[in-house]
Amino acid sequence: MATLCRPSVSVPEHVITMEETLELARSRHADHPQLPLALRLIENTGVRTRHIVQPIEETLKHPGFEERNKVYVAEAKARVPAVVQRALDDAEVLARDIDVIIYVSCTGFMMPSLTAWLINEMDFDCTTRQIPIAQLGCAAGGAAINRAHDFCTAYPEANALIVACEFCSLCYQPTDLGIGNLLSNGLFGDGIAAAVVRGRGGEGIALERNGSYLIPKTEEWIMYDVRATGFHFQLDKRVPATMEPLAPALQDLAGLHGWDAADLDFYIVHAGGPRILDDLSKFLQVDPHAFRFSRATLTEYGNIASAVVLDALRRLFDAGGAHHRARGLLAGFGPGITAEMTLGRWQRTDETD
Repeated sequence: MATLCRPSVSVPEHVITMEETLELARSRHADHPQLPLALRLIENTGVRTRHIVQPIEETLKHPGFEERNKVYVAEAKARVPAVVQRALDDAEVLARDIDVIIYVSCTGFMMPSLTAWLINEMDFDCTTRQIPIAQLGCAAGGAAINRAHDFCTAYPEANALIVACEFCSLCYQPTDLGIGNLLSNGLFGDGIAAAVVRGRGGEGIALERNGSYLIPKTEEWIMYDVRATGFHFQLDKRVPATMEPLAPALQDLAGLHGWDAADLDFYIVHAGGPRILDDLSKFLQVDPHAFRFSRATLTEYGNIASAVVLDALRRLFDAGGAHHRARGLLAGFGPGITAEMTLGRWQRTDETD
């Protein structure tokens, strides 16, 4: 059975605090008619600190989409290999043991994908499959886990590598005064995560079932407006309430597996904002403490898009993991509105069934 091993996570060295974010909003948008609303929304995110790939004075500039994307490529190549190597080491596999690389990112563009560069740079075998995913936004972390699970189910001896690379700060748009864009300026952070899914062996989450669910007619609720200046984030005011229709999808998936979504041992979910976690607690009837790892990611790093789920899982590992055979749920949420959901049991290598 495929096992999702310990994720490796890295955030850049430049830090911006909530207080600095609010002061920047006040100084740069003093005349904005909805500034009080934007400030309130930013404060309500609960984000204390975020990490960004450039100093704030460089982040606030906009040299154009071409230059921004060059920074994305350079920073990805500089930072991703070390994160990947730690994930391989933690899973006790070598680069040549990997059969597929699933790379997810929605904050920059490369063709060929970074997967091709990684295969050459880190001596992965030239037969390694490549699955780059660019348009699932924050849901892509969950999707990557699910596609790795599918691959290892089809090829039981195979190993998959997941890489999430998000530099949300490179999408900062200084002239975009939409409320959704202003909120994103105080919500999103930068981060890189990687994890191995082993077809055989390994310690972590033994993946048992996955599923997807899309709320009909919501594809414009979270989206990019792609302009000459790059990606402009747009967020519908209805997005914070999406857990009410998505919670039943989580319950249905668990029910198909003979589990009760309200009675699991651990929960690793995408923390797009505190409302998501609060509503999941309410609609799944789960103690808010169950989402402490996701909330910690949001508080310390902000919303790091597709990397959130892997960082929250890393925090569970850091806390000692769960007991052998503990049942859990992982879920990523993003544009569509889409949920990517996974069920699994904690697998300890020092235990036998």
